[in-house]
Amino acid sequence: MSSNSVERPGSAPSVEQSGAFRRFLDVVERLGNLLPHPITLFALFCVGIILISGIAGYFDLSVADPRPEGAPGRAADGLITVVSLMSAEGLQRIVSNLVTNFTGFAPLGTVLVALLGVGIAERAGLISAALRGLVMGAKPRLVTFIVVFAGIISNTASELGYVVLIPLAAMMFHSLGRHPLAGLAAAFAGVSGGYSANLLLGTVDPLLSGITETAAQIIDPNYTVGPEANWFFMILSTFVVAGLAMFVTEKIVEPKLGKYDIREAAEDVTHDKMEGLSAKEKKGLKAAGVTLLVLSVLLSLTIVPEWGALRHPETGLVAGSPFLKGIVAFIFVFFAIPGMVYGRIVGTIKSDRDAIDAMAHSMSTMGMYIVLVFFASQFVAFFKWTNLGAITAVAGADMLNSIGLSGPLLFVCFIAVCAFINLMVGSASAQWAVTAPIFVPMLMLVGYAPETIQAAYRIGDSVTNIITPMMSYFGLILAVASRYKKDLGIGTLVATMLPYSIVLFIGWSITFVVYVFVLGLPVGPGSPTYYTP
Repeated sequence: MSSNSVERPGSAPSVEQSGAFRRFLDVVERLGNLLPHPITLFALFCVGIILISGIAGYFDLSVADPRPEGAPGRAADGLITVVSLMSAEGLQRIVSNLVTNFTGFAPLGTVLVALLGVGIAERAGLISAALRGLVMGAKPRLVTFIVVFAGIISNTASELGYVVLIPLAAMMFHSLGRHPLAGLAAAFAGVSGGYSANLLLGTVDPLLSGITETAAQIIDPNYTVGPEANWFFMILSTFVVAGLAMFVTEKIVEPKLGKYDIREAAEDVTHDKMEGLSAKEKKGLKAAGVTLLVLSVLLSLTIVPEWGALRHPETGLVAGSPFLKGIVAFIFVFFAIPGMVYGRIVGTIKSDRDAIDAMAHSMSTMGMYIVLVFFASQFVAFFKWTNLGAITAVAGADMLNSIGLSGPLLFVCFIAVCAFINLMVGSASAQWAVTAPIFVPMLMLVGYAPETIQAAYRIGDSVTNIITPMMSYFGLILAVASRYKKDLGIGTLVATMLPYSIVLFIGWSITFVVYVFVLGLPVGPGSPTYYTP
C-alpha cells in the first residue's frame, strides 16, 4: 500500500502512517480478498447446509421448542429436530422446489417492480436534475448539510449518488474555495454511510423487508414484514446522519485537510465547471413537482378518510391495509409518472417506447442481483427446511438469557457485529440474507420484533461502508479523489472517512436506543418494538 502523503511541519503523524491503522487496513483487505464472490459464497453455503444437516440429522440433534403449545409449526413432541437433506426425501425436496424457492423469494418481485419506476425517473434525468438543483441551489452556509442530505436521498436511485453527486460535491467545494476532498467526503458519507436512511421508500426497503419476513417465518410462519417497516425511523435517521456528517466535515475533516493546494491536483481539475440547470430542466422539475403533489393528494383520498378505498376492508384502519401491503406499487407510480412528465418536457422521453426502454434498461442492470437471489433463496430455504436456523436461534437466545444481555446493550452489540461483518461483505442483500436467518429468530425469541431488529441492522450495514475497500464503489471514489490529490492512496481515503464511521456508529446507535427504548416509538407504521407469540 502506497503512502506518499507529506506531513506539514508541526502536524501530528497522519492516520495513514500509523502502524496499527495500516495493519488494520491490511487485515480488512486480506480477509475481504479471501472471501469468494457473494454468489459463490451462497452456493457454498447451500452445500454446507446439506452436509451439516446430514451430520446433525445422524445424531438426532434437537432442542426444546420455546413456542407455546398449539402454535403454528410446533411439533407434537415439543422438540425442534434437525431435518437431513442428505437423504432421498431431502433430494426430492430440493429438486422439486428449486424453481419455486427462487420465484417465491419475497424480495425478488418487489425490488424489480419498484426499480421499474425508479428506472424511468433515472433515465429521464429527473433524479439527477433534482440532486443538482438541490446541491447547487444551496446557500453557502448550508452547503455541507445539503450535500450530505442529497447523498442520502440519492439512495433511491442506486448508483446515481456515486456517479453524479460525489464528483459534483468535490467540484462544488473546489469552486467555493473549500477543500474538494471535504466535499467528496461529505457526499460519500451521505451516499454510502447513510445508505439505509431516506425520506422516501426505495428499492432497499422491499429488499430487506422480504429477507426479514422470510427469516421471521422460521419462528412464526404467519409473520409479515412490509417495505414500510422502518419508514419512521429512517426519516429521522436522514436528518441525524446529515447533521452528524456535517459536524464531522466542518469540525474534523476539513480542518485536518487544511487549505487546498492546487499543485496537488491533476492538470484538468482547474478546468472543472459545474453545469447549472437549464431552463428546460427547471420547467421539467416544476412540472414533475406538481405531478407529485397531485398524486399525493389522490393517494391521500384513499387512506385518510374513514371511507378510503385502501384502508383495511374489515377494520377500517391503515394498519394491515391494502395501502401498506401494496406500498411497492406506489413506489413505482410515484417515480414513473413524474419521471415521464419530466422526460416529455426536457425531451428525454418522447414516446411510450422511450419509457419502455428505460424500464428495460433498469432490468438489465439487475442481472447480477437476480443470479445472487437464485442462490440466496436456496440457502434461505435450506436453512428453514433443516431447522438449523430455528435450532441456532434457540441456542443463541438461551445464551443471551443466561448472560442477561438484553435491551439497548444487546442492540448496540448487534449493530457492532453487523458493522464488522459489513467490512468484508459489502452487499446489503448478501449480508442480510446470510445473517437474518440467524439473528432475526434469535432476537425474536428474546422478545424483539423483526421490524426493530431490521432497523438496527440497517445502521450496522451503513456506517462502515465508507471505510472498507470491499465496498463495490470504493475504487470509483478513489479515482475521483485522486484527481484532486495525485498521490492519494487507499489509506488516506479510509483515514479521511474513519471519523465519519465512528461518529455515525455512536450517534446513530444512540438515536436508535433513545427512539426505541426511551421514547418507545415505533420504527415504522404499525411496527411493534416487541414480539409476542
